[in-house]
Amino acid sequence: CQPVPKPESRMEVCDLNPCPPRWKVTPAGPCSSSCGLGLAVQLVTCVQIHQGKEVLQEEHLCPVAEKPLTSVPCVVRTCSYEWSFSKWSECSTSCGNGIQTRQDFCLHSLTREQVNSVFCRRFPKAIVMRGCSSGPCPEQVGTRSPGAELQPATPATHLTTAAAAREERYKNLELPLSAVPQEQTKTGGGEEDTARRCLLCVCGSLFLNATGIINMTGVESNDCSVAIGRPLGEEITLRILESSLNCSAGEVVLFSGRMMWRTGCRKLSLSLINSRTNTLIVKQRVVLPGNGVILQYNSRTATKKYYQDCDKQLFGPQGEIVNPVQLPDQRQEVVCRTFIDVAPQHRITIRALYTDLGTEGNQTHFNYILVRDVSTMKTMVFHGKQQFLWQSTGSQAEIEFHE
Repeated sequence: CQPVPKPESRMEVCDLNPCPPRWKVTPAGPCSSSCGLGLAVQLVTCVQIHQGKEVLQEEHLCPVAEKPLTSVPCVVRTCSYEWSFSKWSECSTSCGNGIQTRQDFCLHSLTREQVNSVFCRRFPKAIVMRGCSSGPCPEQVGTRSPGAELQPATPATHLTTAAAAREERYKNLELPLSAVPQEQTKTGGGEEDTARRCLLCVCGSLFLNATGIINMTGVESNDCSVAIGRPLGEEITLRILESSLNCSAGEVVLFSGRMMWRTGCRKLSLSLINSRTNTLIVKQRVVLPGNGVILQYNSRTATKKYYQDCDKQLFGPQGEIVNPVQLPDQRQEVVCRTFIDVAPQHRITIRALYTDLGTEGNQTHFNYILVRDVSTMKTMVFHGKQQFLWQSTGSQAEIEFHE
């Protein structure tokens, strides 16, 4: 090319459009708790690269659905405190039904010395009162106990017959009787035998029907739990048709969901409960045989969206979880969750078959798997290529996949 004149070398601007705004996250600050589960706050800002410099922008200019969490769970060390209990007291009555109690106190797990109970307030505490029976009173066998509200124990066959009569009363509501959960199978023996089996199997069951009636009266267990589950996008409304709980004896019923928690005893009849999400657990504690509640539940489309498009719901008894989830519009959420709910009498095991969250030098603080035990609200965080085995203490678990 030597004979040809050489043009001058010059640079031309190829694109004047700035890069789109994006989220910027500063490293997380100190953990809010010196032990146990806490939160670390991180600063999330919307920035835009303009001529090689970061320019702060208003948050609405960045994609809202992709905004990172402003706080992340953290654990500095395991707390050194735990609940301890005295032995159960003698039954409060010499015959018939009564109550047993025990004292709770907070211990330092290393020195075993008692400390102020405020140190244990973040940990779940076992029951401190339960029903007991000292056998029938000789002078009152087969009769109602005079004076006191506590009634003599009634044979289980009488309880189931009485509760079966309550079942008959609510058949006119044109709702399926959900005393036998959907996954339970009925075998012959007639309607009366079926009703009796229902009363024995209702505790610890998971109900997946869209509507039904649950009879928790006449059950043999002092503590009885049932769970109701529906697909994501629905919420559960529950009406208490009847309550025979003895409040003065310490009987109570608890309603708990991912976004609500309510307990009560007085004025329960015909009251309404809204789960606000697709799952609800009902826990009943009775002292007197035959007492309990009768519930009618329905499901409907949720009034507010409480989940992300990539969230999943599993009801068991087994399933497979794959992440990331590719949505139909080709986008990916920053944080996707999987909710696992099983029957209250069961527990959950999660085994990581394959994980790859980046190499040690490549991973960030925001690239991890978080597993939460809903009953205790304790969480475990897993990084890198750790293949873990996790087990729950209750019947509910949540998994969060970050980044």
